[in-house]
Amino acid sequence: MTTLRIATRVSDLALWQAYHIKDRVEAEFKDIEVVLNKIVSNGDKVLDKPLALIGGKGHFTKELEDAMLAGDADIAVHSLKDVPTYIPEGLELAAVTQRQDQSDVFLSHQYENLEALPQGAVVGTTSLRRRMQLLKQRPDLKVKDLRGNVNTRLRKLQEGQYDAIILAYIGLHRLDLLKDIPYTDKLSLDMMIPPMGQAALGIEIVKGQPLLKKVAAFLKDENTYLATQIERDFIAAIGAGCSAPVACNAVVTDNKVTFRVMLGFPDGTHVLNEKIVTSVEASKGIGSELAKKMIENGALELLKDAEKIAFKDEMPQRI
Repeated sequence: MTTLRIATRVSDLALWQAYHIKDRVEAEFKDIEVVLNKIVSNGDKVLDKPLALIGGKGHFTKELEDAMLAGDADIAVHSLKDVPTYIPEGLELAAVTQRQDQSDVFLSHQYENLEALPQGAVVGTTSLRRRMQLLKQRPDLKVKDLRGNVNTRLRKLQEGQYDAIILAYIGLHRLDLLKDIPYTDKLSLDMMIPPMGQAALGIEIVKGQPLLKKVAAFLKDENTYLATQIERDFIAAIGAGCSAPVACNAVVTDNKVTFRVMLGFPDGTHVLNEKIVTSVEASKGIGSELAKKMIENGALELLKDAEKIAFKDEMPQRI
């Protein structure tokens, strides 16, 4: 019996994801036993500051990658949206699992949907991407930062600290947390474009291990890999980090790729957006190509200015 060690964060959602992969691998490979190496990431420790101020999404993956590089784990299971476009030497993002529902969802104990919110209502989100798109549609809203794990965020909503909050649908669905919220409204992809990699799992492995490549090949979904690679190419080319309000999403259906992008100021102004529909065969490189087009239209200067104002009230506390 071969033992395969999965590095995972210890949040409820991360553990769900790791156990999901464990079950799939053990069902397919009868000679493999999967064990979990549970690691508390820095992103899970610092819950009182916006993610961009503690180093960005890499703070959810670094400790897991360190464990693999140190020989303490063979595979890491990540929410792909948390995986930076740079992968450390010696590791490989070898597979992306089949993507589930990518939508964001509106949650409230008082109001049926976004349109029903009164003027000046308080909406919670940690995401500059969501903040930008919310305020573009409803500039009257007050958007307030929301950190903590999923249960903490839902508790803050129930306590009335927010009139509504917006989270990724898939995590709530996987943990069966939607049933106790009076009002839920899934937002369309045109209304709220997701971030790179939302609702897909990234399988990162130690390079040079044939068994790990075989396991990753089993877990890989080709259409999702194609779509998320387009998104990751766009983000890498445009150089967008967590301090940048950027949305990008590719969907593959019926041999067509639909790719939506949006970036701008976190207050919903100075927004650039593009949408491309092409065939799968013609889709190679469209992430980088669209980034180049947006750069020609002033995206880099816009993002530089957006970063300056993104957390102007919190910047003195940057750590």
